Amino acid sequence: MNNQSELIAEDIHAYLKAQEEKSMLRFITCGSVDDGKSTLIGRLLWDSKLVFEDHLAALEADSKRVGTQGDEIDYALLLDGLQAEREQGITIDVAYRFFSTDKRKFIVADTPGHEQYTRNMVTGASTAQLAVILVDARKGVLTQTRRHSYLVSLVGIRKVILAINKMDLVEYREETYKTICADYRQFAAELGFEEMTCIPISALKGDNIIHPGENMPWYDGPTLMHALETVAVGDRAVELPFRMPVQWVNRPNLDFRGFSGTIASGRILPGDRIVVPGSGQTSRIRRIVTMDGDLDQAVAGQAVTLCLEDEIDISRGDLLADAEARPVHADQFQAHLVWMHEDALLPGRSYLLKTGASLVTAQIGELKYRIDVNSLEHQPCKTLALNEIGVCNLALDRAISFDPYKENRGTGNFILIDRLTNATVGAGMIDHPLRRASNIHWQSIDVNKDSRAAIKGQKPCVLWFTGLSGAGKSTIANLVEKKLHALGRHTYLLDGDNVRHGLNKDLGFTDADRVENIRRIAEAARLFVDAGIIVLTAFISPFRSERKMARDLLEEGEFIEVFVDTPLEVCEQRDPKGLYKKARSGQLPNFTGIDSAYEPPENAEMVVDTREKPAEEIAEEIVKRLLGDELLGEQRDGTLWQS
Repeated sequence: MNNQSELIAEDIHAYLKAQEEKSMLRFITCGSVDDGKSTLIGRLLWDSKLVFEDHLAALEADSKRVGTQGDEIDYALLLDGLQAEREQGITIDVAYRFFSTDKRKFIVADTPGHEQYTRNMVTGASTAQLAVILVDARKGVLTQTRRHSYLVSLVGIRKVILAINKMDLVEYREETYKTICADYRQFAAELGFEEMTCIPISALKGDNIIHPGENMPWYDGPTLMHALETVAVGDRAVELPFRMPVQWVNRPNLDFRGFSGTIASGRILPGDRIVVPGSGQTSRIRRIVTMDGDLDQAVAGQAVTLCLEDEIDISRGDLLADAEARPVHADQFQAHLVWMHEDALLPGRSYLLKTGASLVTAQIGELKYRIDVNSLEHQPCKTLALNEIGVCNLALDRAISFDPYKENRGTGNFILIDRLTNATVGAGMIDHPLRRASNIHWQSIDVNKDSRAAIKGQKPCVLWFTGLSGAGKSTIANLVEKKLHALGRHTYLLDGDNVRHGLNKDLGFTDADRVENIRRIAEAARLFVDAGIIVLTAFISPFRSERKMARDLLEEGEFIEVFVDTPLEVCEQRDPKGLYKKARSGQLPNFTGIDSAYEPPENAEMVVDTREKPAEEIAEEIVKRLLGDELLGEQRDGTLWQS
């Protein structure tokens, strides 16, 4: 395969030891479409003799069948493995390749150039130490060059090689090279790169890839391979303060208790003092345990089990940290967020946030602006679409420990997960905690929910009526409240139309506004329940995610979902407010059931159908069930209210 094959055959152990001792460089290639990223990596592998013989045979056959270079080898096919990539001649997904030379090991990520694959590019860059940014010498610095440079900077890469490719198509002119270098340096001055090297190359012809190009005698700088082999890539994570997310509490017997995880940053030695930021408890390291025995020290990247001198409360998800350099511990922060899902981000919607080993519930409290990655302009917005990047505030249901991403990539990143589908929908980089996260504290109150409910003689809860417009939610909820009121129950009805005259009068009817509408109602309903009240809500509440969020705000048994299951055609025939007619004529956009989705409940506590029974009878049955099942507390003497 390569120049190390003889050593493999003669002494495999010596070969493996030599490989183990080499430094590792993770880098990405990025740039505009057709700048030659895949061709460049393919050429690196080819010229370095790092391609297996069976791959060579397949490459030669594929080059003749689907290649773009006529009878010549199409080096891009070494990376473009998807059928769609070969058919279109573009990179779609991130392709990773491992290779090594006598001096260093490499993992290279070939990332897509198209704007619609920004999420793939960010994924590839998230673990890279260096970026090779390609520029077509014929076109110069393009919008996509700027976009990828910004993304590289955003994820924390500080070393860049600007590879000016296709010099053979501009007759290897030095003036072209110098102009592009000057243009790029001027643009990149604001991106915070610590080191930048410009190299003129021809990936197709091999100029300045492995060996100096004879066609460019005016260039006396390093070749691309030399630059990759010699760039300083000391593991910065080792020099940072110690951090280790606890992935597992290791307790095989009564005599052993350790905390297992992979060290995210720093180094740790027996005797070092550590802290659990969440509780503030401190201790010292007694042992560093591994399968191969105890260690004298451990550094970033190693998976270890730490035993402490003291018995302190530590659980999975906690972060162990240097007691002298503590991380932030807060439940609100600002972050850059890359949206990675076809369904748009909706501020106010509840997502799962995972960072390290912690999993918490999070809401986008405020979407400050969207970043135009082509011009770097800040644009106002209410949502983020697939591949868009924005800056937002997030509020968590409990505090977590973290560092700003610029200070520590290992403890400053997170992903957002959809609570219903478990799909990863976003990736974020924490900027800083919000001041109000440390300035606001929960005030202890002596009179609690139980005492408020006891004086009213009832069990507080939320009767959440959901269904399409015209289904009969408000009518039924109103009748149920009248019956409960006649029985001496303390109630309050929150109606969809009524709250838009006050609490929610600033909201429209986009999906984002509907999410915020329900979020506010859910919070208001929780306050009513805390006051000991039986609260009824009559809202379309079209999305399962928000109804689940409302349910999760309350204790078990306090949320009773009533699905008024009236088909769309029946609601449209009724059309009591003339809304369906307006929606069909285009006068009322974003109307649920017409051009905005309604997601029916899957496990509602009650399902009623207004086609079979009148609203009065349905309300009577709902109240009977509430009292019969003692969902509102013990049933009292007396009969039900009759109309």
